[in-house]
Amino acid sequence: MKVADLPIPESLKSAYADRGIAELYPPQAACVESGIFEGKNLLCAIPTASGKTIIAEMVMHRHVADGGKCLYIVPLKALATEKYDDFSGRGVRVGVATGDLDRRDAYLGRNDIIVATSEKVDSLLRNAAPWLGEVSLLVVDECHLIGSPDRGATLEMVIAKLLSKNPGMQVIALSATVGNPGALAGWLDAELVTSEWRPVDLREGVFFDGTIHFTDSEREVRRSSRYDDLNLVLDTVGEGGQCLVFVNSRRNAEAFAKRAAGGLKLSEEALDTAADAIERAATTDLGRTLALCVRKGAAFHHAGLSAAERRIVEDGFRKGSIRVISSTPTLAAGLNLPARRVVIRDYLRFGNGGMAPIPVGEYKQMAGRAGRPHLDPYGEAVLIAKGATACQDLYENYIDAPPEEITSQCNSENALRSHVLSLVATGFARTPAGVIEFMERTFYAWEHRGRRSTIHETIGRVIDWLAEREMITALGDRLEATEYGDLVSRLYIDPRSAEGIVDALERAPEFSGFGLLQAICETPDMLTLYLRKGDEEMIYRFLSEHEDELWTGAPYGTDELERFYSSVKTAMLLQNWSEEVTEEMICERFNVGPGDIHNKVETAVWLVHAASRLASLFKGEFKRPIEEDGIRIRHGIKKELLPLIRLKGIGRVRARRLFNAGIATPAAIREAGTARLAPILGEKTAASVLAQIGEGADERTVEEETSSRQFSLSAFGGEGDE
Repeated sequence: MKVADLPIPESLKSAYADRGIAELYPPQAACVESGIFEGKNLLCAIPTASGKTIIAEMVMHRHVADGGKCLYIVPLKALATEKYDDFSGRGVRVGVATGDLDRRDAYLGRNDIIVATSEKVDSLLRNAAPWLGEVSLLVVDECHLIGSPDRGATLEMVIAKLLSKNPGMQVIALSATVGNPGALAGWLDAELVTSEWRPVDLREGVFFDGTIHFTDSEREVRRSSRYDDLNLVLDTVGEGGQCLVFVNSRRNAEAFAKRAAGGLKLSEEALDTAADAIERAATTDLGRTLALCVRKGAAFHHAGLSAAERRIVEDGFRKGSIRVISSTPTLAAGLNLPARRVVIRDYLRFGNGGMAPIPVGEYKQMAGRAGRPHLDPYGEAVLIAKGATACQDLYENYIDAPPEEITSQCNSENALRSHVLSLVATGFARTPAGVIEFMERTFYAWEHRGRRSTIHETIGRVIDWLAEREMITALGDRLEATEYGDLVSRLYIDPRSAEGIVDALERAPEFSGFGLLQAICETPDMLTLYLRKGDEEMIYRFLSEHEDELWTGAPYGTDELERFYSSVKTAMLLQNWSEEVTEEMICERFNVGPGDIHNKVETAVWLVHAASRLASLFKGEFKRPIEEDGIRIRHGIKKELLPLIRLKGIGRVRARRLFNAGIATPAAIREAGTARLAPILGEKTAASVLAQIGEGADERTVEEETSSRQFSLSAFGGEGDE
């Protein structure tokens, strides 16, 4: 099937021609034949690299040409950025939404294609973004994540809400690892296209005793070192390929990258350039170690890296200079980084009660990265066996096994608290019967058709809980969200988090910055730091000095106390950040990476913002100091820098430089003038800051004009900082 014959805009045909795409792959042709251009829903369950994104893109452009609007849902912020880049510049307006979770973001409606995470779409629905009613096509990438215990219920409810809001909307769902695609297609009333076809042949095998054992052949691997994993890498790199090595922990990823760097010993200009860029920006040993590895052709990739470090690693691998990346499963979750050989070294992962096998679906996601279209003659996915008996087990449990069937996560009381509240607050349901009627539209209901379900009882308990906490009122059969409940829904926090924050606010005798931090860190919405050996002593010593600052007391019971200590440790990290402790010191003190600091700060800013809004309802005198602490946490500054940080282009580094130079307010900046500011800020930034202040502007005016930025900038320095 030729691209030139398809009913898509000429601009898209030209873009594909420029990329050498003249004919569709067989699975893509099957999707066209299923009726996607006639408006039929589709579940496309085909292997990674078989062209799922192009299927979605063609239909999106067709909708835009007909005056429609398209929403493309992805599971990760990084993947949203990647898809935004993929879709931009082809004759349509593209927007991306991943940020603040209590904004309507009405400006997004100006775009033809909007890329967003499922959580962001859910928050937009709760905040009544008007353009959502105009969506004519919904694309759900990685739709198997409906089965995710953490995020599946949100994705499922978002799909159900959008189908309810836009009954004529077309849906295209994409996945490479759905174990029961027929069930999901049935719920979506979708045509099902499945295929095993790949543009690059995938060979799956098990490595043992110097040989990769494939289903129908064997391949010997030259022994270049004493390590099996390194031998597999050197074998592939030696013939001009690249490798991904998946391991089960950050420490293992870093250790293997160092070993691979020692084995590769490459020396190339592109690697030096990438390593120099990492080294210049590195503020921690983690970054400096990464630079050393990259200089020799290897890298590691995990959530502890900064966004800039991850970007350099990914770009270097795509361009072919970095030959091997060792990674935790973050890379298998959708980022487009294929390699000739994928080594799944660790198929056991630490879980509840010890080491447990990874799911088959996770293995399939990793294996699917093998084989770069147009670059590799084949792709290899290789598991490493510890013994002869394990070879057969790995074949049976992974290579020959289908991915797990996905099941709905909607009958979870913890998930339903938030989603039932949002249904009532946004008017999707006005009675208990209405809530149940809405839930009949979910995948959960489709799964349980003809079978007994306990969801009615769960919904009843959830409604009672929300009513007892005064988030909804139940007058007869009528359900209404209270002002409190409506705010919690729009803030997009777990109702249990709201209750914890409100309880802490009401019990607090006076405002305390650490009390605020510990309260938000004790909520379900904050993923706290792990307790490590020796942490208890550090935390106990800290608490003995700061006990009076806590808004809640220490609990009784071993499990509760462990969670409490984890929340205190996380709050200590955030306090360090807001007191301008260096990133390197924080990483060393808490055994984290720059990416971990960023993630904790990002979540804390969101929860502190929620706390300030809740304080306006329940403890008005705390609202202002909470807002100020939110700015401090966002930028990582002491209180004395608040007047400076509100200026666009001034982050924690420049603000501290100004303050140390005796320039502590906007008025002092205006008085200093360009001559004094330029050596501190640079001429361009100095001019920009002076223009913001303007002739005759006082400090209050500047604060009012810039305070709206405080909860809409990215963490770490704000706009334009170093």
